[in-house]
Amino acid sequence: MLKKCPNFLVLGSSSPYRAEILSNIAVNFIQMAPNFPEHVLPNESPESTVMRLAYGKALSLDVKLKQYVIVSSDQVAHQGERIFNKPENYASAFKQLKQFQGEWVSFTTSLCLLTHDGKEKAAIETFEVKFRCLSEKEIERYLNIDSPYDCAGSIKVESAGLTLLEDARGRDINCVYGLPVMLLREELASLKLDLLDFTKA
Repeated sequence: MLKKCPNFLVLGSSSPYRAEILSNIAVNFIQMAPNFPEHVLPNESPESTVMRLAYGKALSLDVKLKQYVIVSSDQVAHQGERIFNKPENYASAFKQLKQFQGEWVSFTTSLCLLTHDGKEKAAIETFEVKFRCLSEKEIERYLNIDSPYDCAGSIKVESAGLTLLEDARGRDINCVYGLPVMLLREELASLKLDLLDFTKA
């Protein structure tokens, strides 16, 4: 049973990447896997997809954790309205990266907050990256280095994936990693909460 502790967040995600982001900014948090099916609905826009999934994840934990601030998130890689699923294997990742070469790809990430007093906030942020023109050998070499099969867009930008890019547009690279920190601070502030109050300092 969790002890009530007002100065930590509940991260409603099983993602090690989101957990690492919060750890890197010294936030006190516990991580709990949500019980919510993650799938894209037919004809659903990238924005609607990530908002629905983040909200569903947060609600799946809300009954057990009403006294805490819950943070959930979801992310998709897309070009226009076309969403690219996480590749899950080498062949799918290779196909995606080959298709992305020389192209801009958007990473749209949602953020949902549920507070102990019943308040809710939800917002999205998008970061765009442009892939270099890549040879098949470069793609193969990269996949053997990073194995980004659980990552949207078949890329780990925080690792060797950065070498695949030639340009970027957006204010917070953490959006690509899966949890936009600037947006998190802003949404907490709109609820009169300070992100620094959840840090280990």
